[in-house]
Amino acid sequence: MHSSNARYGDPWYDALASGWGEAGGARVPAASVPPARGDGAREAVAAADVYLEVQRSAAFQEVRSRYRRFVVPAVAGFFVWYIVYVVTATTAPGLMARPVVGAVNVAMLAGLGQFLTTFLLTWAYARHARLRRDRAALELRWDTQELTRGARGGAM
Repeated sequence: MHSSNARYGDPWYDALASGWGEAGGARVPAASVPPARGDGAREAVAAADVYLEVQRSAAFQEVRSRYRRFVVPAVAGFFVWYIVYVVTATTAPGLMARPVVGAVNVAMLAGLGQFLTTFLLTWAYARHARLRRDRAALELRWDTQELTRGARGGAM
């Protein structure tokens, strides 16, 4: 079922680690890394300028702003909820020991609420990132790579 001549669409498939995935166990020497073109220090400065330019861009600031608008209130809300839980558990043990249903008391429900809140925040963060930041961040990454490649004198 497996053809030894099968080619994959993955460009990294041809650059496998030595001894991994070669047909018949043949050891193929790794391709050498091409030498850097031009002055390495000049290229590093040019790449650093690209990253600074991207960091100052409106698109980058918008991604950061969207991140902060979600994370800061979420962290503040969860922290307040956690502190209320801990303070109530230490200052009002009678309230926390009050039974709700059978052997389940207020403290158990609040503790489970902490776990539930953690999972809900994780889900909300992943959803927010997927819907409001991932595409813009991926576009920024692509643009940055293209600009960096241009600053280094083309593809290596």
